[in-house]
Amino acid sequence: MKKPIRKELLSRERTLPPPLVLVISYFICIVIGALLLWAPISQNGAVSFYDAFFTSASAVTVTGLAVVDTGHDFTFFGQLIVALLIQLGGLGLMAFAVLLLSALGLPVGLPQRLVLREDLNHPVLGNLVLIVRTIMLVALVCELAGAAILALVFVPELGWQQGAWHALFHSISAFNNAGFSLYSDGLMRWVGNPIINITIPALFILGGLGFIVVGDIAQVRSWRRLTLHSKLMLSGTLALILMGCIGFALLEWNNPATLGGLPDTSSRLWASWFQGVSPRTAGFNTLDTHGMHDSTALMTMSLMLVGGGSTSTAGGIKVTTLIVLLIGTVAFFRRQTALHVFGRSLALEDIMKVMALTTISIVIVLAGIFLISIAHDSEFLDLAFEATSAFGTVGLSRGVTPELDGFGRLVIIIIMFLGRVGPLTLGFFLATRSTPRVRYPKGDVYLG
Repeated sequence: MKKPIRKELLSRERTLPPPLVLVISYFICIVIGALLLWAPISQNGAVSFYDAFFTSASAVTVTGLAVVDTGHDFTFFGQLIVALLIQLGGLGLMAFAVLLLSALGLPVGLPQRLVLREDLNHPVLGNLVLIVRTIMLVALVCELAGAAILALVFVPELGWQQGAWHALFHSISAFNNAGFSLYSDGLMRWVGNPIINITIPALFILGGLGFIVVGDIAQVRSWRRLTLHSKLMLSGTLALILMGCIGFALLEWNNPATLGGLPDTSSRLWASWFQGVSPRTAGFNTLDTHGMHDSTALMTMSLMLVGGGSTSTAGGIKVTTLIVLLIGTVAFFRRQTALHVFGRSLALEDIMKVMALTTISIVIVLAGIFLISIAHDSEFLDLAFEATSAFGTVGLSRGVTPELDGFGRLVIIIIMFLGRVGPLTLGFFLATRSTPRVRYPKGDVYLG
């Protein structure tokens, strides 16, 4: 009886922890993507391996920051590889692996489920395969519907073949909150187009809400029966969208470099709406981001740092993290010993997880800004904007990324990677509980 138990313990010790498996998987995917993008069939000869590696990292982490022109420097095959990398990174590598195993009729073991749980940032192991199928179905329906609507804009201008591809590419990029565009100026030429301004935001808002929230809405269709997570995500998302849109309009209305340069009020309103929701890790732009006032740039950075929702294609510290932080702050000033919201209470471990996520996120962003500023003489706000965009996996840029040297690009790649994989890895360690063997007497610490 002792030998089987001993073998089982040894096998557990030799098994890599799920976060490490996840990190290695994403890194391998980035390397393979870089090699494919560097191949002559994927580019027109102007893309170096370092450019291809940066593009692959940006696509897998669904960021959207670019050092080359995706639509011009890559061939159709290269653009197809970028779209595939966006899909893999946005929906999760393990989700595709589990879907493939299920399609082949192979069992999904506990190790695969553990890694999948980390990739989806899901709290439990149950029904993971069903969740994966739901994710794939929601993504497929949304992306195909988005492509069909966007084709109404692209096909008349570019023809059936190229127009259909541009519609599908931008639909995939939008739903996965990637922000990659096949146009060097983003979507600026359609700043007043209602189809673009409705469809693209609808896709990245749905993708940023999280698959659990979308599934919850589809099942219950009643606010009272929604889970606490769904209620927090929907209310928080609405508040942030209103703040972003109204704030952008008030700050930029008379700025000739942005809203003030548009021909009519309708275009200004559409642009305010689009730029107000885009920092939620989407990364698309219909205006020149570099022309924004410093105050608008700071507001945009705040929205980029928050990001979208858990179990979604978005990055950032997440909307629920911000809400729990605010609830905890209000409870402190009210001298409350417990946190309550929507008739439910929050555990102390949730507060500790939120504090850890926020602290580490701020440290990563500040460290990235510090390292980039050492080697570059660009405007500090521009460098800070790029670093925040990289961590939030947003992709909005003030034009500094292509000008960065090798060291600066490496820092951005690391920040993008940590922004995508870091919170998932941290979640594993926070979910691992340990009971202290020794208890110490309470001490007093004077804070504030």
